Amino acid sequence: MALSEFALIERYFRSCGVPRADVILGVGDDAALLRVPAGCELVAATDTLVAGVHFPQDSPPDSVGHRSLAVNLSDLAAMGARPAWALLALTLPQADEAWLAEFAAGLGELARSHEVALVGGDTTRGPLCVTVQLLGTPLAA
Repeated sequence: MALSEFALIERYFRSCGVPRADVILGVGDDAALLRVPAGCELVAATDTLVAGVHFPQDSPPDSVGHRSLAVNLSDLAAMGARPAWALLALTLPQADEAWLAEFAAGLGELARSHEVALVGGDTTRGPLCVTVQLLGTPLAA
């Protein structure tokens, strides 16, 4: 039986990252509601990784999950920002549960180590493509 989008989110991504007090409404809804500190700027970065272009088709799923967040963490670090929230858009040829579990483990481990909450995103069917948007605040905040 194929997983619905909401079942996929609940099973693999609800616990990715860390719980944060500044997440008012997070993963599982159509959009996230986040509390940005008063007087603080928001720093945003987005990267897309396409199978066969940015990583080999047969890459281990945990490394794809890790890498999809790592490229954005690097972008925020270059801006002198502290990461806080991530959105994940995941295009899959099929909902392979073993692949998803490993992907989520790689993404989640890195998210937790940087205190990032996965707060939303989208899933769809198609060639394997991973887009992560990472939001954070300047370190001075």
